[in-house]
Amino acid sequence: MSLAHVLLTSLIEKPSTGIDLARRFDRSMGFFWNATHQQIYRELSGMQQKNWISTLEDSNSTSRKKTYQVEKLGRTELAEWMVKQSPPAQLREELMVRLRAEAQLGGNTVLPELERHLILHKENLKTYQTIFAKDFAKGQTQDRTQFIHKMILQLGIDLEVGWIDWLETMIPQLKAFDQQ
Repeated sequence: MSLAHVLLTSLIEKPSTGIDLARRFDRSMGFFWNATHQQIYRELSGMQQKNWISTLEDSNSTSRKKTYQVEKLGRTELAEWMVKQSPPAQLREELMVRLRAEAQLGGNTVLPELERHLILHKENLKTYQTIFAKDFAKGQTQDRTQFIHKMILQLGIDLEVGWIDWLETMIPQLKAFDQQ
């Protein structure tokens, strides 16, 4: 997947200015694909050169902000990308490598980082649960788009719960080994 596909998806959902895209990205797509504002603007420029997107003209606006929208070539690119196969995501987590190194070197030096990760995962879970309560408080969704959004958010919640459970098992056990 590339940043371009993430941005095309966001722009199909709603034409946006670069800054609005970056803000929306920070609140939604950014939960599963990271990009700086600079990367977003660079990618928008490249997508515009490929004629995947264009800017909407607003004759009433005195602002230099550009509102981007997806063009036919962009829709075609996104549709072709959607049907491509991709392998399941691999766990590429630096913390796991640190733990493997600590298993060899000892010292429980990674323990503070595990405890910090536990706090961060609890914060992420709280954020996801807040979004879930706000967006899906009414229960069953009949709309396909909303159902997909709900299930993506549910997966995020489930992953955070999994991390929390794992860390809450790992941390006390490492502390117990340290006392032996």
